[in-house]
Order: sequence, then C-alpha cells, then structure tokens
Amino acid sequence: MRIDWFDKLRNLLQVLAFALTVASLQFFVQPEKPYVLPLVYSLCISLCTWALIDFGRHVFPSARRAQSAKERAWPSGWGAVLLPALGIVGGYVAGTLLADAWFGWSSWSANPDARAQLPFSIVITAVAGVVASYYFYSQYQAAALREQVEEVSRQSSEAKLKLLEAQLEPHMLFNTLANLRALIGSDPQRAITMLDQLISFLRATLQASRSGSHTLQDEFARLNDYLQLMQVRMGPRLRYTLTLPLELARHPLPPLLLQPLVENAIAHGLEPQVAGGEVLVSAERCAQGLRLVVQDSGVGLGSSKSDSSSGFGLRQVRERLATAYGNRAAIELIAGNAGGVSVSITLPFTATV
Repeated sequence: MRIDWFDKLRNLLQVLAFALTVASLQFFVQPEKPYVLPLVYSLCISLCTWALIDFGRHVFPSARRAQSAKERAWPSGWGAVLLPALGIVGGYVAGTLLADAWFGWSSWSANPDARAQLPFSIVITAVAGVVASYYFYSQYQAAALREQVEEVSRQSSEAKLKLLEAQLEPHMLFNTLANLRALIGSDPQRAITMLDQLISFLRATLQASRSGSHTLQDEFARLNDYLQLMQVRMGPRLRYTLTLPLELARHPLPPLLLQPLVENAIAHGLEPQVAGGEVLVSAERCAQGLRLVVQDSGVGLGSSKSDSSSGFGLRQVRERLATAYGNRAAIELIAGNAGGVSVSITLPFTATV
C-alpha cells in the first residue's frame, strides 16, 4: 500500500490548527482553568483521533481499490460511518490517557472534580470529531470529483484527437490514389513503383498507430516515407531535407501532425511551379519550448489557387494543436520575400529520459 505522505502532512497541520481552536474555545468557556490544560488534552485527543482515522482508512477495501484518488479516498458504504465512529472513540480514550500521563493523574479517578469534567470533555470531543470528520470527508469527495472531471476531459480530448487523425489519413490516401491514377495512364512503371511505396508507407503507418505512442523520430520517419512516395511521382522536381537533432528524437508528438503541412507545401507550393522546389522540415529548441518548421520554396501565397492559408491541412493542424495543447501551442504562417511559405509550430517542451 502506497501512502501519500505529503497528503498526510497537510492533514496533520489542519488537525493541529483545529485542536488549537478547540482548546481556545474551551479556555473561553472555562477561563478559571489554566490554558495548558485544554491545550494538552485537545492536542492529544485530536492527534490520536486523526492518526486512527487517516491511517485506518487505508485498511478498508473500498479505499484500497480506489484508482485515481487512491491515497485520498474515503471508505464507502458502512466504512464511511464506522471509521470516524471508531476513530473518535479510540482517539478520545488514547488521547485522554496520554494527557493524563502528562499531568500525572487519571480522568477516571474517584476525584469528583475529575469525574465532573468527563461529560463536558466527551461532548466537546464528539462534536469536534464529527465536524472534523465531515470536513475531511468533503475534501476527499471534492478531490475525487475533480479527478473524475479531469479524467473525462482528458478522454474527451483524446477522442477528439483520434477523430481528427481519422479525418487526416483518408484525406492523404485519397490524394495519393488520385496521383496514382494519373500515373497509370502516363507512366505505368512509375505507377507500380509508387504503389509499392504506398503499400510500404501504409504498413509503417498502421504499425505506428497500433503502438499507442509517437515521437518526433517516428514523425520524421513517416514524413520521409511520404516524401519518398511523392518523389516517385514528381521525380527531380521534389527535393527535401529533414533535420532532427538527436536530443529531440524521443520528444512526444501527436501522430502525423506535420504531414498535412508537408502535403500543403507540395500541392500548393511546388506542384504549381514548373521547376518544382524543395521542402525543409526541422525541429529545434527555442525560448518558448520546441519549434517545428515546414518550409517550401514554391510559388508562395500570391495566387489564390495556391493559397494554403485556410485549407484542410492547416485547419486540421490548428484543431489538433488546440485539442492536444490548448493555448500552450501556437502556429504561424509566414510568406517568403522571394516566394515560398514557412509554417512554424511552437509547442511546450517535454523532457524525456
């Protein structure tokens, strides 16, 4: 059983503050008695009660089975009532014995003054114990509810991200099949080579999607497969360079995040240009975290037919960034002075082992 000691320390400090408050109230009601008397009894009873309840709750099966709030879970069912009841009774008895030992007397002796204080002490302990138990119970329930809300939100974001990925892959596939169909009539041999590359690319992409994880190294490997596929169709008109520093290779990334930008660069930048051009993809550390850049030397944003600023690819990347990172990510589209377009994505940096 794993125990969250920071949580225990926070509870202990709250109990100490509560015990001091109870002692002050007792002194206010009975100012004729020295303050040290209610202070010692309040501290001893409160600490014993806290220890029995806060550590005892881990014994109950319902608390041990808790998943997301395991260290803070409160027992359910009959344990929710039995635990504070036993803790208050046991804490009162053990705390009273400790305080009696401190002062060198017995609260259960035949002394009439000592016996006269018992009912008042029992009532104070019962009321304080019930109030404190309800307070901690409410705290635990609120914490568990917050974790459930966060989990639902995370699952919703993951589902939306998967939906966006599912939209991306058919879009890329249909574009590639359309290019393949055009090659079949004009150059059957290149069409066969392109089909082989497509099969290899889809196999690698399928294996990556089943792994459940994706890194920059995986992303750049898929980009390389895709660009090789496009190079079969465009030949020497397509040149590309992928730059990934070794220290960033294992950085996590949503799968196929950059591919729509590379598709845009080829479809809207290089293909309309007779001479083709070059696509540069790079990753680097920056002051904001991690910067990913897709740059092409194509026709730029001057022509409405080649304007990729609001197309499917860029819109899809924006949506995926918003889903995965919220306002911690940014994307910027920059037109080159002599043609070409550069798309820069800034993400929070995640340290990897």
